[in-house]
Amino acid sequence: MFHSPAKLRALSLAATLALAAVLAGCKSPASAPDPQPHTREFTDALNRRIAVSHPPQRIISLAPNLTEMLFALGLDAQIVGVTSYCDYPPAAQSKVKVGDTLQPDLERLIALSPDLVLVSTSSQLESLARRLGELSIPVYVTDPRTVREVASSLLALGELTDSTETANTLAAEMERRIKAVEARVEGLARPRVLYALQTEPLITIGRRTFLNDLISLAGGESVSASETADYPQFSRETVIARAPEVIVAQRLHGSSAVSEESLRRIFAETPAARSGRIALVDPDLVNRPGPRITDGLEEMARALHPESNLEQRRQ
Repeated sequence: MFHSPAKLRALSLAATLALAAVLAGCKSPASAPDPQPHTREFTDALNRRIAVSHPPQRIISLAPNLTEMLFALGLDAQIVGVTSYCDYPPAAQSKVKVGDTLQPDLERLIALSPDLVLVSTSSQLESLARRLGELSIPVYVTDPRTVREVASSLLALGELTDSTETANTLAAEMERRIKAVEARVEGLARPRVLYALQTEPLITIGRRTFLNDLISLAGGESVSASETADYPQFSRETVIARAPEVIVAQRLHGSSAVSEESLRRIFAETPAARSGRIALVDPDLVNRPGPRITDGLEEMARALHPESNLEQRRQ
């Protein structure tokens, strides 16, 4: 069939347009532009409303427990700065350091251009949070006071960082392990416990700390549970009067080891020392309100109730 030149050009143009339409329809979804972050408001532990670019892409953590949470949520790539005390997981040690927990380097922190800074009130950084807020750098503060509130903090960070699915899985596993400890120690006698954060001077724990809750969940009763201060100082005479049946201390405090021998000597007149009930626990597990707190709970339960055979229950 014969077509005029004009008709041939028209047919060619139509074919070209049709082919372009087919190719456009077959375009891979991966080639679509990534959705741009948008601003969302969140409420932190100090009941502050903060606006965050969501999901945040440049996060600085100013506490070891928060750094552990971020890594547990799979946010390694988003972490641009941590403190010099953030040593777990090992990958945290390769991150840029912004000073220590109590005195971060503000200039270095600002130079990293974070779109979110995470702070723990246990680090006493409320004033820094206000200073960064004045610079329009959003600061989210956490303050878990019980073991279950640690899991709640993890869920809140999951929402804050668009990692809710991972956070839900981790929190559910934490709750499963908490319930397993509760079930294992249920009905057992609850020994009186002295938790010694340090010995010279003796610093212990108050009723509003997650460590007090940790001891309670593990089947014990802290001899300092009535104290209103978070970390009260006790005299040797006070400890002897409260007659702890178990003394628990951390294996390391700063650079000095807390030896079992010194604890026996200092508290020789307590039921704990007389019966040899002195236990040293891993401070990174029991002192950090992070995702490993359930490891710390299980270690504490074994220290208070070796008869519970908790380790075998986990296997």
